[in-house]
Amino acid sequence: MHNWLVSIPDFQSPKIQRRVSRGDVAAHAGVSHGTVSHVLNHPERVRPDTRARVEASIAELGFVRDEAARHLRAGYSTTIGLMLLDAWNPSFMEIARGVEERTAAGPWTVLMSNSARDTQRELRYLREYAERRVAGLIVIPNDDHMSEEPHPLPHGQTPMVMVDRAEHGPDTLSVAVDDLAGGGLIADHLTGLGHRRIAFVGDPEAARPVRARFAGFEQALAAVEGVELEVIPAPLTIDAGLEVGREVASRRPSQRPTAVATAVDLIAIGVLQSLLASGIRVPEDLSLAGYDDNPFTSQLSVPLTAVARPHQRMGALAADLLLSVLNGKTPEQRHLLLQPELVVRASTAAHRR
Repeated sequence: MHNWLVSIPDFQSPKIQRRVSRGDVAAHAGVSHGTVSHVLNHPERVRPDTRARVEASIAELGFVRDEAARHLRAGYSTTIGLMLLDAWNPSFMEIARGVEERTAAGPWTVLMSNSARDTQRELRYLREYAERRVAGLIVIPNDDHMSEEPHPLPHGQTPMVMVDRAEHGPDTLSVAVDDLAGGGLIADHLTGLGHRRIAFVGDPEAARPVRARFAGFEQALAAVEGVELEVIPAPLTIDAGLEVGREVASRRPSQRPTAVATAVDLIAIGVLQSLLASGIRVPEDLSLAGYDDNPFTSQLSVPLTAVARPHQRMGALAADLLLSVLNGKTPEQRHLLLQPELVVRASTAAHRR
């Protein structure tokens, strides 16, 4: 990621204007506070000429009702908190799309935040959600405190759905993908093409889903005779992939893996770019596979073979679970585990002996 320095001319900060109140509207329209409330909440109870005068004052003064305060007074909220793990990763934005798809038609407002894989930021947002009295939460948690412990937000106070984490507790809700099976899919694909010198690029300890897909990958390879597995730890970014690709390209052909599987598509994009820039052909010289199957993987210069995870469906199902609870219903299943699929494209091919 590049850091851009922008020169901004000196300016004086504008004065923050006081919020227009219902009292201001009442005084401007020459009516009582109660009349303004009726216009906002029960307009049918107000005479048309009075209602028109109040509505004109609302428009002229720019009055905006404080929905959060109104809901707190009424004892309920229509706001759902959605916390993403990494907004730069298209996979998580697809989850957000799924949540929005399910909530757009109802009274719900989604308040989204991005923890950016930062524990302290995540905790701060969780506190803010609690202070805002959100109706419920959909959270893609940071693994820094997700070893084997429950998430720090008390489940009993605010309904919460964990996404991309296979929870099992009786008081929790979750939607996840069977990444153990997904890792096996890509390993079986590569060994089925005759590859025996195989590398896995990514940090298996970066997150629970990555740990699971690496475990499935490793288990499947262990069942095939003669496989040499090289693990290349790397952050889950394009830049990390670029660096790994350059390093692999610098090796003698006999020292390179014949196939590379990456923990996420972002790494694969970087690896592909470096390999092609170094004159290494994909898949003729080296097969490459990603994981996630983000929308752009099919549009790369060499369309990427990848394990597809149903991110948008994960978000939609998470919203369904949460809305079910918020509507006073008991979900038939509290923990949903979706199955990944292998999508084969041009970046993998049979090993040339």
